[in-house]
Amino acid sequence: MAFENDIIRKNPFNFELASILINDSVTREAIFRKQEKQFLEFVKQDTHFSRYYEGIYILFNTGLRISEFCGLTISDIDFKEHKLRIDHQLYKRGSIGYHINEPKTQSGTRVLPMTPDVEQCFKTIIENRDPPAIEPMVDGKTGFLYFDRYGSICYALHWEHYFKGIVEKYNSIYKVQMPPVTPHVARHTYCSKMANSGMNPKTLQYLMGHADISVTLNTYAHTQFEDAVTEMTRLQMDEKVMVKQ
Repeated sequence: MAFENDIIRKNPFNFELASILINDSVTREAIFRKQEKQFLEFVKQDTHFSRYYEGIYILFNTGLRISEFCGLTISDIDFKEHKLRIDHQLYKRGSIGYHINEPKTQSGTRVLPMTPDVEQCFKTIIENRDPPAIEPMVDGKTGFLYFDRYGSICYALHWEHYFKGIVEKYNSIYKVQMPPVTPHVARHTYCSKMANSGMNPKTLQYLMGHADISVTLNTYAHTQFEDAVTEMTRLQMDEKVMVKQ
């Protein structure tokens, strides 16, 4: 405005912002719903990996960070009110060992509603859990859900290996290859599903524990062709209903 009104001789902002800002954002990947269904069905039917089915199903249907999921204890699951309390994360580092961290931001602390299928998965996990004789305690917390064959608490790296092993086995059997699937892919797939279903962005931001709404909104840019077809079909059906009325 100052330039146009001859207050200044040149416009100091006459450049594209993209020319000076480096886009260092990380591409977030999600898999198609059909792939998710195939992945889960494969896990459920596999003689070895089926023991992790409930945990993997929960990751695909809650959007939990893997460190949040690993940190869950029995006391964090409220079957009476059908909700999960998320207020900490489990980590393991070489010299430090297991330790509990609070969420990095206030948005990470939240209470999530459980759908009936997710709730049933948690019940199955608790029924089948096989803790060591002396339950391990980490920073005052005990009652963790998964343990490895040595009796150690399963943490993020365990699940990364499980997912990798599942994909490798799947791709060794089927010609149509499964893309890389990780716990984070499961989280982003959930976020994409909710976005494409028309969920309010602020609600989705809360469920995901995003501190910045822009992180949530970026998910809406990751729709695929089949999602666009579904949305256009839905809009056409809504329009026909309105015309009839």
